[in-house]
Amino acid sequence: MYDGFGRVYGSVWGPNIHYGYWENDADDSSVEVATDRLTDLMISGLDAQAGQRVLDIGCGIGHPARRLVRTSDVDVVGITISHIQAAEATEHTAEAGLSDRATFQYADAMDMPFPDGSFDAAWAFESMWHMPDRGQVLSEAARVLRPGGRLAVADVIQREPITPEGRVVLDHVCENYGVSSLGTVDEYRTALAANGFVDVEIRDITDNVIRTLGLMADAFETVRDKLADVVGKEQADSLIDFVRRFGSIPESGYVYLTAVRA
Repeated sequence: MYDGFGRVYGSVWGPNIHYGYWENDADDSSVEVATDRLTDLMISGLDAQAGQRVLDIGCGIGHPARRLVRTSDVDVVGITISHIQAAEATEHTAEAGLSDRATFQYADAMDMPFPDGSFDAAWAFESMWHMPDRGQVLSEAARVLRPGGRLAVADVIQREPITPEGRVVLDHVCENYGVSSLGTVDEYRTALAANGFVDVEIRDITDNVIRTLGLMADAFETVRDKLADVVGKEQADSLIDFVRRFGSIPESGYVYLTAVRA
């Protein structure tokens, strides 16, 4: 999905391929400011120290990772199942002069090619809803983190019991946009505990991020023809409609959490 649609997405939304964070309803920050603000929330949750090694699970084109490197003076290894994203992340990082601090590679988050205890911290920034088995990803994260290592996750979740309208929207999202399923806060608590994570802190930040979807639909409207060239006119029309609907159903939620590997 990201090899095709993702390129159009990035062209209208910017290099942060994720939601934005607004402080309140009166906050009129731009998408660029709001998406960087969500990245900064993730950075604060990691509390990574200079020189530490951080794993970026589902790195996209690496923009948050580069911000993390600049902010915290850490080394980052990003993984993705998109060869195109890994190549673009590597190229952009070289252009930024950060190739010695951040590298990107093709790898499966459910079967990571890293030794036990090889990272000081890890984050999964809006990538977990694409994972067929979130519990397995958390198991692998626990394995590659050293004891005491911090984990931060930002993820789209199911916030309310599913209504008939919500089922139509969620099924469409899962069938068309590389989403396996939407987890819940309770499922995250259970999976984190089962994989040895402690000091779990979970915040529902739906109200701070949900306007993203309406703004994203507006942005897609401006490139409807270009989007149609990539995915077809019917699919483009459907995408814009469902992005807007996804932002209006009560089931659509967003969680930010931190935890420590025991």
